[in-house]
Amino acid sequence: MSLFRKTTTPLPAPTGAGPAISLDNVPAGLVNLTKTAAISLNKAGLTGQRAAVYLVLDHSGSMRRFYSDGSVQRLADQALGLSANLDDDGVVPVGYFASHAEALLDVRLDNYQGVIDRTHTAVGWGTTDYVAAMRNVIDEYQLSGAADPALVIFQTDGAPNDRRATEQMLKEASKLPIFWAFVGFGGRVEFLEKLDDLRGRAVDNASFFHAADPHRVTDGQLYDGLTREYAGWLAAASAAGIVR
Repeated sequence: MSLFRKTTTPLPAPTGAGPAISLDNVPAGLVNLTKTAAISLNKAGLTGQRAAVYLVLDHSGSMRRFYSDGSVQRLADQALGLSANLDDDGVVPVGYFASHAEALLDVRLDNYQGVIDRTHTAVGWGTTDYVAAMRNVIDEYQLSGAADPALVIFQTDGAPNDRRATEQMLKEASKLPIFWAFVGFGGRVEFLEKLDDLRGRAVDNASFFHAADPHRVTDGQLYDGLTREYAGWLAAASAAGIVR
């Protein structure tokens, strides 16, 4: 797979509290997404906040149709629109996972068009090893030395291979400045619906948004779903000293 590694050079930022990247530096195809994400962030009281945005993508066999119909590429575009508000480097690290997790690749403002079709075909279809995917992101985030918290958009259409191990991983990760915004494609994923009530965590570090038919979910609805509980986590994690 051709990997795009993360650049640490920030793009010019607008003056004042607001989006991390000026709209002048956002590609035309992402401007509306960036504006829509800004509205959701404002509603959640998150205007001016900074975070590293990650995208984790399910590559199990049942996901084939969502890659074929453009749903996954659309989610990558939406992740970039959110990131343009939160992170000044114009990059979203993306990781595919199935029976194992692939190395993260970087989707940037200057290479995002068609990036999913260009890269996912090098990844095998498999099962759903959430734990490997989560560990991959945690390792990458910690190695990056990032000072800002991480907002991880974790997309899947099915339950994990190992539910108990996934719950334990989420508990352990609750001590880290990382929030897991799970997005379900297709039918109900009851496992994800229960994560908000998972006991034994330092703080509630996960949310779930059900995009049954991704093409029928508006950008605003997705962004509202991603940011609403993130704001509550940010306050709780700050109070607990997890986010500084």
